[in-house]
Amino acid sequence: MSGLPVLGSSASWSGGEHSPRISCVLAPNPGPMTLDGTNTWVVRDDHAAAIVIDPGPDDAAHLEAVVTTAGAVAHILLTHAHADHAEGARSLHEMTGAPVRALDPREVLGGEGVRHGDVVASGGIDVHVVATPGHTADSLSLHVPAESAILTGDTVLGRGTAVVAWPDGQLGDYLASLDALRQRAAATEATFLLPGHGPTLRDPVRVLDEYLEHRRERLRQVRDARESGARTPEEVVGIVYADAPESVRWAALLSTRAQWEYLEQGDC
Repeated sequence: MSGLPVLGSSASWSGGEHSPRISCVLAPNPGPMTLDGTNTWVVRDDHAAAIVIDPGPDDAAHLEAVVTTAGAVAHILLTHAHADHAEGARSLHEMTGAPVRALDPREVLGGEGVRHGDVVASGGIDVHVVATPGHTADSLSLHVPAESAILTGDTVLGRGTAVVAWPDGQLGDYLASLDALRQRAAATEATFLLPGHGPTLRDPVRVLDEYLEHRRERLRQVRDARESGARTPEEVVGIVYADAPESVRWAALLSTRAQWEYLEQGDC
């Protein structure tokens, strides 16, 4: 589950090589919430087994393509447990013998989990684990300093904006995660965000500023709708997301419930 059509690039996306050490194998699961499909990222150098991030759906042809791109696999990392990112993890583990590593212990298989601040390494590549809750409680981003890139899962998308998947996802957490990613991107001079869906994004600080401003604007709209008499999140959706396609209204309602709760708690 990913996002609503608001921000980001309008370019189509088919995956492929981002750099000599990072490639995307695009999963065949396009849709209103998955955009072009799930991005399965393969991170590797020439002298060690690969790190696969988000195997995607349990689709045999897709997983075979991942293995063809990756070769030997040292680690399978999950940015979060939603099926469009994690469903194929067990099958890829069985195909490669690589452990599945995630923040949620229920998703860990054949090895250890990960937590904020961990570094997952293979050869000359270090992947730094950054807890970024908000889309879900278990959401992670993954910073690859050698490539000046941050893999964002569903926290930031190549097109649109992420759903705060309430009640597991919380808006306060999400805003804090966006701010933390912005600080990291600025401090490390990161040049790319590599999302879980949609095309890669240049200028991470600008993108994250846009995400933060979009959330502030949505909060203002929800607050105004409430002050104008909207009594439920459903009524707010009818006002604030009036132009959203019917196919994503349910996702708009999740984000609205997160915004509603945030306002109820007086967090802004």
